[in-house]
Amino acid sequence: MNVKIESTKIIKPILESPHEFPASIPLSVFDKVTYNTHMAVIYAYRPPTPPNETIQLALQTALSEYREWAGRLGQNDNGDALILLNGQGVKFVEATADIKLDQLMPLKPSPVLLSLHPSLKDVEEIAQVQLTRFTCGSLVVGFTSNHLVADGHSTSNFLVAWGKASRGLKIDPLPIHDGTIFTPREPPVFEFDHRGVEFKSKNLVNDNVFEDDIVVHKVHFTRDFISKLKARASASLNNKSYSTFESVVAHLWRKITKARGLGGLEKTHVRISANGRMRMNPKVPNEYFGNLVLWAFPTARVKDLVCEPVSYAAKLIHDAVTNVNDSYFKSFIDFATHKVEEEDLVPTTEMNKSVLCPNLEVDSWLRFPFYELDFGGGSPYVFMPSYFPIEGMMFLTPSFIGDGSIDAFVPLFHDNLTMFKHIVYVLD
Repeated sequence: MNVKIESTKIIKPILESPHEFPASIPLSVFDKVTYNTHMAVIYAYRPPTPPNETIQLALQTALSEYREWAGRLGQNDNGDALILLNGQGVKFVEATADIKLDQLMPLKPSPVLLSLHPSLKDVEEIAQVQLTRFTCGSLVVGFTSNHLVADGHSTSNFLVAWGKASRGLKIDPLPIHDGTIFTPREPPVFEFDHRGVEFKSKNLVNDNVFEDDIVVHKVHFTRDFISKLKARASASLNNKSYSTFESVVAHLWRKITKARGLGGLEKTHVRISANGRMRMNPKVPNEYFGNLVLWAFPTARVKDLVCEPVSYAAKLIHDAVTNVNDSYFKSFIDFATHKVEEEDLVPTTEMNKSVLCPNLEVDSWLRFPFYELDFGGGSPYVFMPSYFPIEGMMFLTPSFIGDGSIDAFVPLFHDNLTMFKHIVYVLD
């Protein structure tokens, strides 16, 4: 496949919002602790689709309410990180491919995906878009955004708003832009130790690790398989019913650990995002725009994880995520405000590592309305992350089939892949 770039330009908000915006918005404590990197997602649409001009105009309309995407990252006079709402714009790329999209189907997690969105390296813009037209009339939309500005929840809300604007609908509900709501308590209460969890000492920063032997394997879990897996995960002495997410992650954690061939006494953990909007008291509105995520770290010895039933891993996951509650979020706010600068700490979130073994990280997009990005020709028939060959960093998405099945994108060393394929559909 040859992708030809037809045009590259910067587009800016064109409609004045009735709401006043400040000149800048400071990054919240939750923004500062997340990944400082661009993430990319891929959408595919069957024809007919609206022309590029309609999609561009809708994006400019959506940017009038979501000003952060059209701004730039910067600092104030004190060196504090902020988002400059200067309207400098979003990179907008128009491209064509010389084949029918069906010739690429099913879209696989491979380097080919990198040609369907702008580069993620050395990006000045906070958000980027690429529209790639195929000879059959199909459209692929690649969207990239800096994670410092918004988490998956906020990003999906914006994408849905972009689709509404394309269909001539009102953007409703409107985003809430106010990171100052996360104020520390006086006096602060450090109820939990956040060293080694969200923060670490600067002298513990890892050097880059580069590997060229990583394969991103897509696993499809049918609705029937998930039903059987949940039944097994919930068949424990405490008679607890575990969610689809808990059951699937427990299963993958066990199978990947076994495929890696780790030593029995070695410890392994999974880094799992916990959305604070529903966890904090009072609850934060779903329309809050920005990052509001902390992480749970269920941990086990390898031999316990692979020898105990899947219910063992599901319970570890459930308990760890449950403990990231209102008290934990407020303790984090106090700690991040008072201790990070004092102790010269840095976030534990790193994207310069290409290998997470013996650990895992899972980004679940199961509850986000990504499939609701409708430009006027219907929902996408494919939605997936781009190609991220970071060993151990998984993505979970609803399958495009729309029947409740799930796709898991699992990066592994090539040497571990044969074993993983052999056991991933084994229920034990």
